Amino acid sequence: MPCFTTDVERRTIPLEFADGSSAEFCVDLGEIRAQCDGRTRRRPIAEIEIELKSGDAANLFRLALALSADLPLAVLTDTKAARGYALRRGLPRAVPSPVRAQDVPLAPGVTTADALAAVARGCLHQIAANAQGLIADDDPEWIHQMRVGTRRLRSCLGLLRPFALAATVDPVVAEVKWLAGILGTARNWDVFVTETLPPLAAWFARDAGAAAGLRGLRARAAARRRAARSNARAAVASPRFQRLLLAADLLCTTSRFVTPLRAPGSDGVAANAPDEHAATFAAAMLARRHRKFVRLAAHLPHASNKERHAARIAAKRLRYVAEFFAPLFAGKRSRTYLEMLATLQDALGRINDAVTAVSLAGELAGPGNEAAAGAVHGWVAAQAAAVEPILAKAWRQFDAARPFWPSS
Repeated sequence: MPCFTTDVERRTIPLEFADGSSAEFCVDLGEIRAQCDGRTRRRPIAEIEIELKSGDAANLFRLALALSADLPLAVLTDTKAARGYALRRGLPRAVPSPVRAQDVPLAPGVTTADALAAVARGCLHQIAANAQGLIADDDPEWIHQMRVGTRRLRSCLGLLRPFALAATVDPVVAEVKWLAGILGTARNWDVFVTETLPPLAAWFARDAGAAAGLRGLRARAAARRRAARSNARAAVASPRFQRLLLAADLLCTTSRFVTPLRAPGSDGVAANAPDEHAATFAAAMLARRHRKFVRLAAHLPHASNKERHAARIAAKRLRYVAEFFAPLFAGKRSRTYLEMLATLQDALGRINDAVTAVSLAGELAGPGNEAAAGAVHGWVAAQAAAVEPILAKAWRQFDAARPFWPSS
C-alpha cells in the first residue's frame, strides 16, 4: 500500500566545465505527503542535485562551494524516500538516532588514494548525518558522535597529507579543528553534568553543607553546559559548517592528490605513491603507530597523568588507523586486536575524564565554593583510582594480542 507521495517538479540544466567535464544541474521543488494519525502531513522539498556525467568530480564541489557562498544551502544526507518514511511514522527527521562510525568497505587491491578518500567520506557522512539531531535534540549522544566523526576525519586527513598539496589540506584541517574544539567543550560539560556530578551529589546528599555547595556548583555547571551546547548548535547551523563539509569532500576527489617525493611522512613512514596498494601503506603505518603506543604504554600502571594522556592520544591514533584499514586484512585477529585496544583506550579515557572533571570543577569554584570543588576533586580521584586495576588488566590483554597486519 502507498506509504507516502513525493510530488516534485524537476528542472534540469546541462553543465559543461572548462576542462571538458559535463554534469546535470537539477533543481527539485515540491513536497512529500503522508497520512499519519488520520491526517495528512507535509514536508517541503527544495533541493539542488549536481550529477557528474563525465570528467572530474572536483568541478561539482567547486560549484557547490560557490553556490553556498550566495545561498543558504545545507548538505543533505537523507534521501527523499527516507524522509517520506519518517513523515509516515510521525518522526521529526529521517535520522531518528545518533549516527555512529561505520566500517568503510575497501576492495583488496584498492589504491592508497582511493582508500583514504573513501574513509574520509565515511567520516564526513558521520559528521553531516548528526547535524540535524544535534541542532534539534538535547540528547548528548548527537554531540558525542559528531565529535567522534571530527576526530576520525582529522586522523584521516593526517594520513592524506603526504598525497596532497599543503595549500589544499591545511585549510580543511584548520576548519575541522575549529569544529572539534567547539564540540569538545560541549562534550566535556555533558560528561561532567550527566556522569560525574549525579553520583557525587547522591553520595553527599546526607551532608547538608556539602549538598548545598554541590547544588550551587551543579547549577553553574548546567549553565556552562547550556552555553557550550548553544555554541555547538550555532556552529553546526552556520554556513561555515556547510562549507567545511563541501571543502573536505572536494579534497577527497582523487584527482586533486599529487604524488609526493618519496620522503618520510609525519609518522616517519616512507610515503607511498597514491596509486600504490593501500595494504602496503596501511601495514607500515600500523606498525609505526603500534610501536609508538607500546613504548608510551609500557608503564601505564605507574605513569603520571601527563604520560597517560600521551598514551591515550597514541592509542586513539592507532585505533583509528586500525579501524580504517582493517577491512583490507582477512581473519579474526583484526577484531581481537581492535577489541583489546578499545578496552584499553576506554580505561585511559575514564582516567582522562577524571582529570578533565577536576579542571572543570576548578573553573566553577568561586568564593565560598572551595569545599564543593574539593569534594569533586576527592570523589573523582577515588573513582580514577578504582580504574587502575582495570587499566592494568587491559594493558596485559592488549600486550598479548598479536598485530593483524603483515610484518615488513
